[in-house]
Amino acid sequence: MRTYTTAQHTGTDPGQCDATAVRTINGTRAYVLLDGLGRRAETHQWALGAARQIADAAARRGDAEAGLRYVYNLHREDAAHYGSEHKAAAVVAVKAPDQPLTVAWCGDSRAYLMERGIAVRLTEDHNKRRVYYPYGGNRNHITSFLGSDATDEDRQRRYGHPAIETVTRKITGPCRLLLASDGAYEPHEDARHCLFTECDGDDLIPTVQDLVNLAVDTAVKTSRSLDPNHVYADNATALLADLAP
Repeated sequence: MRTYTTAQHTGTDPGQCDATAVRTINGTRAYVLLDGLGRRAETHQWALGAARQIADAAARRGDAEAGLRYVYNLHREDAAHYGSEHKAAAVVAVKAPDQPLTVAWCGDSRAYLMERGIAVRLTEDHNKRRVYYPYGGNRNHITSFLGSDATDEDRQRRYGHPAIETVTRKITGPCRLLLASDGAYEPHEDARHCLFTECDGDDLIPTVQDLVNLAVDTAVKTSRSLDPNHVYADNATALLADLAP
């Protein structure tokens, strides 16, 4: 039985630039989700390639931060020389045999761990809502991203967090990992949906598809209630995986 799956919904937009990738090497598996900024076909192709790059690098190194940082620095050098044409919020999780789960990110894509009846958020957003909390910064303005020419020190000086952050979590029993773009988690968060319940279906495929469909439906209803003439739902992308110790 497949232990992971992904789902996407374009929302009310005609296109999207999100991408996912999974790579397994010698029992070590890397899961990657990129939320590409923009709607250009070129950015989508770039995101697909970058997601595969990160998944391969992270699986080979057996560590989420090492894999993301390797690819981040490749694109940072390109951005420094030629400018930043393509951008994406990235999150990567790695589970190696007999090792804790490692997670790394740049941007506002998130990782959650579903265990003991609750959804535990593992990441902290790189956006102005976090930077200016509790004063209400714009959550849609991200403060770190793949494709940036900024170093950790640059981001730390400007926003108070490095370009890439990481967390390690020991897996003590069967659990479920969720990687999600902001279009997939924000509508659920705003409507106070229980993410654990939404991700707790027996079959991963319909569960993750229902998750993104409900995110888009909820965003549409919310925006319509605020302004019937401006109905909007961001594209939603999610990756759901079953993990074991």
